[in-house]
Amino acid sequence: MGIHRASLPESLIPVTPAGRDGLAALLERPERAVVALDFDGTLAPIVADPEQARAHPDAVPALARLAPLIGSVAVVTGRPAGVAVRYGGFAGVKGLESLVVLGHYGAERWDAVTGTVRAPAPHPGVAAVQAELPGVLERNGTWHGTWIEDKGRAIAVHTRRAADPQAAYEALEGPLRELADRHGLIVEPGRMVLELRPPGVDKGVALAEYLREAGAETVLYAGDDLGDLAAFGAVERLRADGVAGVLVCSGSAEVTELAKRADLVVEGPAGVVGLLAALADALKTA
Repeated sequence: MGIHRASLPESLIPVTPAGRDGLAALLERPERAVVALDFDGTLAPIVADPEQARAHPDAVPALARLAPLIGSVAVVTGRPAGVAVRYGGFAGVKGLESLVVLGHYGAERWDAVTGTVRAPAPHPGVAAVQAELPGVLERNGTWHGTWIEDKGRAIAVHTRRAADPQAAYEALEGPLRELADRHGLIVEPGRMVLELRPPGVDKGVALAEYLREAGAETVLYAGDDLGDLAAFGAVERLRADGVAGVLVCSGSAEVTELAKRADLVVEGPAGVVGLLAALADALKTA
């Protein structure tokens, strides 16, 4: 199986044999392929205030061109599904009529075809953590500059705006793990953020379930942060079962673990958008 290299820039050809096979399968049988993408850091640039995060201005146009040419497109995010839809500008876009957003690591699902979110009841530990968290931050001297994000089914503590973001992150990691343990939650580390959320759901589980539902033969997954490692692991396991896969890292200096396991590293959200547009161009001319 080979890639028609003339259809893609050399910089967008995976460096690994498995990645090249996955890309070739996507280009040759796009109707059986799923393109799945993280949101923050992948489709949207990382910003100091997560509430100000928005998709790269070229992301939706690129997705709208690509989506009708492949089996399906899914956004897999730790954000609430409805928030990702709003910040991404995904609703009501021509070409994205079949888009699916798997929010809260797959605990929530938004379908463009219905415009509704499906979700189970919140874990009771989230409310308990929310009540105790301000006291934990104050006792550990990390209240100033940190920011608590109520995600509905999870609580995230951001340190990016602290005077020393890394020091605040390290000071909080142990106490937040203890707090999470007391209330039956886990801590998901990320780029200057520690998220307390229910166990049993992650991007790998969400992605694998969606691929089974879609009957996918090929998957391209793009992510940037530690939470995406579970999705990378799911694709690696699926490869052993005959599903072709391409692992793409939206590169940054803050997290390097994904780059080590990726088939292709691109320069942040702009690079991811460039890849999506190049795939659409290649499939249009195939």
